[in-house]
Amino acid sequence: MLPLPILDFKDFQDNFVTHFRPWQRSFQFWVRAVDIYSGYKVFQLRVSLVKDVQKQEEMWERQHEFAAEKIYSMCADLGGFFLKVAQIIGKPDLAPAAWVRRLVTLCDQAPATSFGVVQHVLEKEFGRSVWEMFDTFDEYPLGSASIAQVHRARLKGDKSDIVVKVQHPGVQDLMMTDIHNLQAFALYMQKTDIKFDLYSVTKEMEKQIGYEFDFMREANAMEKIRRFLYENNKKTPVLVPRVVQDMVTRRVLVMEYIDGIPILNLGDEIVKRGINPGGKIAAAAKEDPSFILLFTSLVALLDYGQVKDLPDALRLGYANLVLAIADNDPKKASESYRELGIGTLSKCENEQQELFRLAQTMFDTKLPTGVTMLQPFSEDSSIKKIAVQSFPEELFSVLRTVHLLRGLSVGLGINYSCAEQWRPIAEEALYQAGRLKGKDIKPRSRRRGLLGRLFLRD
Repeated sequence: MLPLPILDFKDFQDNFVTHFRPWQRSFQFWVRAVDIYSGYKVFQLRVSLVKDVQKQEEMWERQHEFAAEKIYSMCADLGGFFLKVAQIIGKPDLAPAAWVRRLVTLCDQAPATSFGVVQHVLEKEFGRSVWEMFDTFDEYPLGSASIAQVHRARLKGDKSDIVVKVQHPGVQDLMMTDIHNLQAFALYMQKTDIKFDLYSVTKEMEKQIGYEFDFMREANAMEKIRRFLYENNKKTPVLVPRVVQDMVTRRVLVMEYIDGIPILNLGDEIVKRGINPGGKIAAAAKEDPSFILLFTSLVALLDYGQVKDLPDALRLGYANLVLAIADNDPKKASESYRELGIGTLSKCENEQQELFRLAQTMFDTKLPTGVTMLQPFSEDSSIKKIAVQSFPEELFSVLRTVHLLRGLSVGLGINYSCAEQWRPIAEEALYQAGRLKGKDIKPRSRRRGLLGRLFLRD
């Protein structure tokens, strides 16, 4: 008789959990998403029966608060990709105030991976024990995000602090499950409520988040941007952490430690330095983001997981759109949309002006006049009047960058237009490509700003 195979229960349990978890996660997402969505649809019917505008606004606020609790619970319980969703929609300009108040507390609360697991990852990646590589290593992370967490440490024989970024094991498969569920939900939403090519946006999100799991790619991007900034500026206004060579793998990135103040805490720092937040200096800072350097001396950019080079056609098309917005030119904005391959459909009056309003909403940090918050479900919103039927996936990175900058500026109380700030760079890019004559360039200093690489090729 042949001996019976010995079944390792732990292996069986791990395999079962690995295969079952995506199905369980998908079920949890759809139950909660349908609950939140159907709640809003029922509410829309109720509020439409109320004629008093003030009462309608009060009802909307209560509904947003009710939904905010459910969205918070979903993002907190599922974690992973949904923490990124919380970061995206939890911006002061992008979502109802009730959502922002609730979600902003979630953005830095990704659960940490235990030190034992971190130690195992490091030793597997580098083939040496942690204490052979490091003199000191803080077991508690400085911070934990959806994809990775960072620890402060010191290499053997070195007196400088460094940061060790370690990927959470198993998180990539779960994130891909989340994104595929979101893509299905996006397809439904764009057919029913939001006239925007959300599916293309989620496809680009899938591609970009895939990049974030390759720390070798991130290290290369950091070095490339670091060289660009130092070669093109006598004194760069931006610090880029130095990558520790031979200490980078796909799942681990070791870099220079930079001490500083989180930019959203800048208001508190201004008060600490005895500057009146309502005074002239603070008022000037709110009109010109370069004034931030008066309070910080330098700005450090730490995360390069989603760096992207635009193809020339999109790069120059976007430069043209920047000029259209900066010059307040609806006709040029409409031409730029067509050049970029953004397909729109509209039956509203003043179509060109409404399209320009949409361009400002999507691609400038300064919202159109009269708009204080994006409300895609509102009948008066541009996205309801102008249907965006097709949207180039690669433009999502630009769209997300602008919205991150807008959320940051609203949080800091700064009121500025990135299109106006980037105009000299866009002009130079178009001039170099032979698409703009010297006489057409506005009379201002031609300088390469912080985001010059978005338009220029060197």
